[in-house]
Order: sequence, then C-alpha cells, then structure tokens
Amino acid sequence: MSSLPSLSSDDETFLRALVKTSRQRTIHVKWTDRDGTARLTALLPAEATRVNTLARAARISSEALLCAASCLPAGLKAPAPSLPTEPGFGS
Repeated sequence: MSSLPSLSSDDETFLRALVKTSRQRTIHVKWTDRDGTARLTALLPAEATRVNTLARAARISSEALLCAASCLPAGLKAPAPSLPTEPGFGS
C-alpha cells in the first residue's frame, strides 16, 4: 500500500467518497435521447431507486422517464444582481 502525500481534509473526503462510490454496484439503464441517440446511464443504487419511484408514480418505464427528462429545459442561472447606482451618477 502506498502512502499519499499530506492532503487537505477536503481532498481526503473527496477521495474517500470516490472510492466508496466506485465500490458500489451500478445499475445500467438503456434509453433513447430526444435526438434519437442511444444512451447508457450508470446509476448508483440510491439513484436507481429514485428513478424507479418516479417512473412508477408516472406509470412509465425508467427508460421512458429518462427520455422525458431529456426534454426538460436546462436550469437557468439566476440573473446577476444589478449594482445599485448612486443618485446623479450614471443617469
């Protein structure tokens, strides 16, 4: 076993989570994207459970759920806050 150079606690936490995730069994879901591209998505058990729960509630397959989700609009960033202007400045 090799030793790592001294790492920050954030780096250690990241690496531990990465190793833990890589040791979990993944569930692969084949589905078709909205543009007709065949996709294969690897889900962790908790993600697969949530996808299956959502699909069951919608009475569709997990593949159909992911296809429908691909049509959702991308999350938009909040507009940058406008800077207050001083009276008489820039007007």
